[in-house]
Amino acid sequence: MTSTMGRRSIWVALLVISLLFSLRPQRVSSTLPLQSLNQGSKDSATESAPKQDWNDAREVHCSRERSRAAWKIIEEYLMPFVDKKKHKISTECRLHPDNDMFRDQEQHKTHLDFNDWKCGYCRKRFYEEKYLDQHFDNRHYDLLNVSRNKCMADLCGALHCDHVMDSVSQKKSKCNPAATARNKHMCEALADSCFPINQGVASHLHEFFLRQFCDAHTCSGKPKPFSRGRQVRTSWSYVVISVLTILIVLFFYVFVYLYKRGMRTRPQVLKRLSESGRKKKPS
Repeated sequence: MTSTMGRRSIWVALLVISLLFSLRPQRVSSTLPLQSLNQGSKDSATESAPKQDWNDAREVHCSRERSRAAWKIIEEYLMPFVDKKKHKISTECRLHPDNDMFRDQEQHKTHLDFNDWKCGYCRKRFYEEKYLDQHFDNRHYDLLNVSRNKCMADLCGALHCDHVMDSVSQKKSKCNPAATARNKHMCEALADSCFPINQGVASHLHEFFLRQFCDAHTCSGKPKPFSRGRQVRTSWSYVVISVLTILIVLFFYVFVYLYKRGMRTRPQVLKRLSESGRKKKPS
């Protein structure tokens, strides 16, 4: 009886030991998903950090629209006079094209038709310019130079951007003497830095800049901005296209004139030929 119980206890012990060994791998494997889950959460955390930094980096505190207005003013009311004097603006001057963060993107715009704009980087087309601007912000942000002093919109106060962008609202708004004084000070600082008065031709452009932009920063209303007028620089391609168009129109009118003249003379020739043919007939 005792031997039988001893054998049973041995079998029970062996059964318990085998159960423990069979359960041990399951416990180890059950911890593996937790480890992989923790590792995955760490990887996702490390990946989310750069994305967050990228989103923060994409925040550009510079108005593209006002920068475009400032550059339009520079191109029409300043640069033609600078080119006429054969003067080159230094890159240290805030008015230099290299100091506009949007300049390269603006040069990669193609206005094909009234409702047809094309991106010069990837050739995508858009119905309106504002959608192309959004495309630049979303797809070609890495091409922006967001370093210091690259926002042309910061110069709008000195260059009278509001006068160009929305002249109606500006006429209704009241003049702020403090803001006017700040804008005039900024305008004079631009004249001093871009056109030093002790450098020959630059001194004449310094005087021109003061009269063209700075004198109008007053609440008296006189003189008006851009008192020295404007000049739009025409490109050679525009000149060539214009000349070709005039020649084509001229040739067209010459062709029409000769054609109509030939149609008028043709009946007379036929009439003479018919009369001569009748005279030769025998009676």
